[in-house]
Amino acid sequence: MESRHAQRKNEHLSLAAKYYNQVHHHYFDQVRLIHDSLPELSTDDVDLHVQLADNLTIENPFYIEAMTGGSAQALKINRQLAQLAHKHHLPMATGSLSIINKDPQAYASFDVIREENPDGIIFANLSANATLEQAQEAISLLHANALELHINAAQELIMPEGDRDFNWLDNIQYLVSELNIPVIVKEVGFGMSKTTIAKLQTHDVHLINVSGRGGTNFAAIENRRNHDLNFESLLDWGQTTPESLLEAHSIRRGKTEIIASGGIISPLDVIKAGVLGARAVGVAGYFLNILQQDGYEQLDQTLNEWKIIIKRLLALLGCVSFTELSRVEYVLGTDLLSYARQRHLR
Repeated sequence: MESRHAQRKNEHLSLAAKYYNQVHHHYFDQVRLIHDSLPELSTDDVDLHVQLADNLTIENPFYIEAMTGGSAQALKINRQLAQLAHKHHLPMATGSLSIINKDPQAYASFDVIREENPDGIIFANLSANATLEQAQEAISLLHANALELHINAAQELIMPEGDRDFNWLDNIQYLVSELNIPVIVKEVGFGMSKTTIAKLQTHDVHLINVSGRGGTNFAAIENRRNHDLNFESLLDWGQTTPESLLEAHSIRRGKTEIIASGGIISPLDVIKAGVLGARAVGVAGYFLNILQQDGYEQLDQTLNEWKIIIKRLLALLGCVSFTELSRVEYVLGTDLLSYARQRHLR
């Protein structure tokens, strides 16, 4: 019989699938790119590689974002995702490894990722309150190339068994200083403001995943699991991914790089995120939904198509690399433009 923690992971997977069509919103429709009829380059000129840090370069500007781990069902999903990450040369982030400290049986559902992808780029994932020893153990288990620290105050407050203490910044700074691999600080779908990003930068964090509203909604998932309190009023809490990218653009300094995730459902969304300042893009819910609903082969085909289409879209926009997207012209829809003006972002 699986542990209580493993059962919670299964509930997350089940509810994510159940609510997928209800909670996903296509906020990137509020971003419209300006067409240039003379791009003056060939698709052969385009290079998809992206450098996120001095010792972290990825072959494609999108990757398989953190999803799951800790149960038999998660093991099956992680095996398939790792096989696809290996085949398509995509980085893969794990679900939270915090469970391995409570349930040793959960190791296998994470270990399988490196087993199936021995040479690929893997991001280990832990809570921002993880100890140095826990971080080192997670990194060692996966031979991880980077560590994601998730910040998820809204999710924890709605979760019936969640944390209630969110003093994270000093610990984040300590882990960044002590670990010898890049550290990414990531939201879990509620977005980030320029205030949050400024705090992270002043605490030596230079890889930030704004992970905005629009994709997997942990407020909806945890509210469904909470039988004592009703947090339905928080189902639209937080900033969308485009809003968060505008916030980040206004405050990003020095060597800070921004990653986007949350509601990415197409190659064009990846491109639009790049135009708004993202250096790379993570995709979780959309890929998971394809895998669970349509199967391994369909996700395999989708990943291959995304790589081809992203390269052609870069050529269409006259960009030889993903980083050049920052010079592409765009206009904002009414709602997003109003947000940007009220927040003094534009």
